[in-house]
Amino acid sequence: MILTKRPDVDRFLKGPPPEIRAALIWGRDRGGVHERADALAKTIAPVPDDPFNVALLTEPDIDRDAGRLEEELSALSLMGGRRLIRLRLTEAKAGPERAAAEALKTHAEGGLNPDAFFLIEAGALERGSVLRKAAEAAKGAASIPVYEDEVGDVARMVREALAADRVALTAEALDLFVARLPKERGVARQEIERLILFLGPGGGATAGPADLEGYLGVEPEASLSEAATDAFGGRAAQAQACLRRSRAEGEGGPAAVRAIGQHLARLRRALVLTANGAGAQEAAKACGVFWKAEREFLRQMRAWRLVDLDALQPEVLDADRACKSSGSPDGLIAERLALGIAVRARRLGL
Repeated sequence: MILTKRPDVDRFLKGPPPEIRAALIWGRDRGGVHERADALAKTIAPVPDDPFNVALLTEPDIDRDAGRLEEELSALSLMGGRRLIRLRLTEAKAGPERAAAEALKTHAEGGLNPDAFFLIEAGALERGSVLRKAAEAAKGAASIPVYEDEVGDVARMVREALAADRVALTAEALDLFVARLPKERGVARQEIERLILFLGPGGGATAGPADLEGYLGVEPEASLSEAATDAFGGRAAQAQACLRRSRAEGEGGPAAVRAIGQHLARLRRALVLTANGAGAQEAAKACGVFWKAEREFLRQMRAWRLVDLDALQPEVLDADRACKSSGSPDGLIAERLALGIAVRARRLGL
């Protein structure tokens, strides 16, 4: 069974059907995978660190003892209650993945302790993955892929977290903050917690864009945002300087390319909005442009065309893939992309 729709996934995490004995939660967003696995684990075992009913295994456990999984899945609870066997696969290793797939198939068919629940967390799995195939094919198992959150999902997560601590953001400030959040859900949660501390939990404050200036200005990603703005504004030297500063702040090439891609997407969305009748300033605000950067963004909107941005998109995707290749000089790849964009911007009159 494959679950992809949000309502179906939420319903499953709150209480899986009794005939389902195993679940595989997987995806590139490890924070999102872990968050959903935690929610499901609490449904199965209210005390997540119960030594009698919960077993937490990793790749080294499977490497050391190939039969460990089936032993845990066959064991009965000594104290009553349902047993939870939780396996975390943090690397793409064929041995542990194959062992997990075999154990899942056997357990889903009822071959081991039917009262045990087998929960597996994994990273991005290819279509040909034996583990993914096993979970999707078994009637007694569920496969739950975790994709990057949509902007609306992220905004809802931010609003709910802030409301729980009695603070809030205006619509413009929310768009600005969400646009600056990293894609990985676990890191995004940490950034939201930092924002709550910045605003003062329990204080009832509602912050606007100007109130966030001090907070966002010290973020390492601010250098990346500046680099992207400078690149699309035709300022090659400034873009390169910002990228090198961001590297000193701990941001790598993939994050730099992502920031460039986000700026491209923001420009593209603004141009689409204006093509459909929106005013330029209205479109910029709708795209979450920080009020101090609005003038420069409007200048770029006047120069860049949709056809120019569409032609640039494949280069951004290629740079993203190159940065993620093992041993690649990701910093240089990001710089080369930024410099190439700056050259194009100059040719457009910027």
